[in-house]
Amino acid sequence: MFQTKIAGLGSYVPEKVVSNDDLSKVMDTNDAWIRERTGIEKRRYAEKHEQTTTTLAAEAAKVAVERAGIELTDIDCIIFATLSPDYYFPGCGVLLQRELGITGTEIPAYDIRQQCSGFLYGLQMADQFCKTGLYKNILLVGAEMHSMGLDFSTRGRGVTVIFGDGAGAVILQPTEDKSKGILTTKVHSDGTYAEKLAFLNPGTHGGYHLDKQGVDYDFGYDKSIEYGEIFMTPGMVENGHIYPQMEGQAVFKMAVQKFPEVIKEALDAVSLAVTDLDMFIPHQANLRISQFVQKRLGLSDEQVHNNIQKYGNTTAASVPIALTEAWEAGKIKEGDLVCLAAFGSGFTWGSALIRW
Repeated sequence: MFQTKIAGLGSYVPEKVVSNDDLSKVMDTNDAWIRERTGIEKRRYAEKHEQTTTTLAAEAAKVAVERAGIELTDIDCIIFATLSPDYYFPGCGVLLQRELGITGTEIPAYDIRQQCSGFLYGLQMADQFCKTGLYKNILLVGAEMHSMGLDFSTRGRGVTVIFGDGAGAVILQPTEDKSKGILTTKVHSDGTYAEKLAFLNPGTHGGYHLDKQGVDYDFGYDKSIEYGEIFMTPGMVENGHIYPQMEGQAVFKMAVQKFPEVIKEALDAVSLAVTDLDMFIPHQANLRISQFVQKRLGLSDEQVHNNIQKYGNTTAASVPIALTEAWEAGKIKEGDLVCLAAFGSGFTWGSALIRW
């Protein structure tokens, strides 16, 4: 069995900076309100109709490939994590293959839809592929273009102010050096409260899951239609149900519980302790969540890397962007023990320990 190492890292965020003050011009909010609740000061938005989730991913991937010292044609597997794909189908994996110009290689492309935890889920999958030697150069990407699907009105401010666009990528390779690489990965899910953080429509549920959960949403379904329920109705548009829905307090409560649990689980699996950690990279969901977990673990500010203040929540992209940024800043050095962790919609959550 091989060990899995990160051979190259890359990230990309769009040039357009959107401040809290910018958002206050289109919805009833202000800089103080957003900072107090989320810690976010600004975020990046891609150029609509010019950039996509896939093109953002391609920029990050090219950097990771170059730093790994390989060619694009050396990639023999793609794993793409996102909740904001270019299309309902096909997934972004094959689109990224095409964007990178490596379609002739006929490599496999996997799409991961675990939202904020997508990169961690993809990391576990890639780790297993590398351990068995199945693939030699796996491109794992987390990328999001949230700005194309947010409600830019006062009605949607509780969600819209949080999210930003960006992409992060890593090249993973098998190695015989047992002294470094991925030590363990832990991922979990609990669908009990799936609708607490969800993008419900358009979809195929026809209200089924919502009825079971006692959720009273008027989507304007015409139940007299015998064949083919209406995929999108005027009611969905009028009531804002074509945008993400979130019950913030429920998400916060679960996140601050699961983050420490899954980190401890990973440490216990390899007989290590929190005191052994050199760097903690949390999913950038909310600065208040990250600070709560940091305090719970007893970590110093120097041991935690947060960048939500300037990028917002980039969901599946947040961990690889923050990891790349911390490494570029010299905050991660050879031999360091690095912990990654994420929690998000589903609910799903996970962690990973890496010896750099």
